[in-house]
Amino acid sequence: MEKDSLLQRIKEGIADTCYICVREMRGTITDEGVLIFCVLVPLLYPILYSWIYNNEVVRDVPVAIVDMSHSHTSREFIRNFDAGPDAKVAYYCNSLEEAQDLTAKQQVHGALYFPEDFERRIYRGEQSMVSVYCDMSLMLTYKAIYQTAQAVASEMSSQVQIAQSTDFTTRDDEVTTKPLDFDEVPIFNTTGGYGNAILPGVLMLILQQTLLLGIGLAAGTARENNRYQDLVPISKHYNGIFRIVLGKSFCYFMIYLVMGAYLALVIPHLFHFTSLVSAQAIIGLLVPYILACIFFGMMLSCLVRYRENVMLLVVFTSVPFLFMTGISWPQSNIPGFWQGVASIIPSTFGVRGFLRISSMGGTLQDIEPEYQALWIQVLVYFLATCLVYRYQIIATRRRAFEHMQRLKEKAQAAKLQKSASNSLIAQEEP
Repeated sequence: MEKDSLLQRIKEGIADTCYICVREMRGTITDEGVLIFCVLVPLLYPILYSWIYNNEVVRDVPVAIVDMSHSHTSREFIRNFDAGPDAKVAYYCNSLEEAQDLTAKQQVHGALYFPEDFERRIYRGEQSMVSVYCDMSLMLTYKAIYQTAQAVASEMSSQVQIAQSTDFTTRDDEVTTKPLDFDEVPIFNTTGGYGNAILPGVLMLILQQTLLLGIGLAAGTARENNRYQDLVPISKHYNGIFRIVLGKSFCYFMIYLVMGAYLALVIPHLFHFTSLVSAQAIIGLLVPYILACIFFGMMLSCLVRYRENVMLLVVFTSVPFLFMTGISWPQSNIPGFWQGVASIIPSTFGVRGFLRISSMGGTLQDIEPEYQALWIQVLVYFLATCLVYRYQIIATRRRAFEHMQRLKEKAQAAKLQKSASNSLIAQEEP
């Protein structure tokens, strides 16, 4: 008998969990705001973002030339500079003031200045100087201009050294110009592309932020539709913390497991970004990451009453969350306090783990610290969500009980008043 009772309770729990999941799914589809942020934004926004960075490397940065030398050597320098893929000669100016004016108008991002004695000093065996003016407001353009000028200067310096030397062989020339040489060997992100560097972080952050938005908006809608603005409705199906939390979370998990696979596998291949992910590694990372984001969002949704506040909160936190992942700024240089704050955000470990899997070809063993941290967050946020929902259920039942008591008191008072009125009428009759 006891066994049958336990089995019946399990069946009721499973049925209620499925009921809550289906109802949450129906609410996601019918609520325009939730549908936009949970489905359309994860589908379309990564395409737009990846499209912007599809070129990967900054090319043909416009540069102004101020050539006061008008010599063969300066023209050779300019010709070699313009021949590179990163920068191009866009304007020839008669003065630095004119070049500065073009830079202020953002028609160029830098300038090369050749003094009058540029060639003369070289032929005298003296050090000559090319002034490179770069717009530091955009670091990528600065890098393109400076590195191109540095490469041309190094090559021409080698030619001058060879011309002035008394070497007899090509090998002697190499030793003269490069007594200490180095070999640059790029590892990981071998293309040097900015998209490959920043895209993994953005894709994982999109999953988290859209989840927070969708769950928060759904919670706001539930408060608006339910009596007394309660998060949990009064229903026989919503009779249990675990079935409520599991039912709601399973709905978002099904949606975002598909979205996660789309962002991690389809988007990089669609725009030809570097992707070294394996099925085992990406599934192993996405499962705890999505669950951590879901329970984190459900916990926060209980603290936010209005839909508008959810949008403000997510918009305000998106950029700081990206910085705290360590993808745009070295993690070691982040202040200790903010590193502590970052450790409670699922995207911190999700972005770092996905970067190693996608760009470095890592496995679950390689991202074990991030993998374990995400599962710890899943457990902690699940328990916190259960506690918060328990409080919501207790508060809902208390308000319902207080409302019923008030109705009973009103009914009792009306009954007494009616009885008193009938007594007065009976006394007044002859």
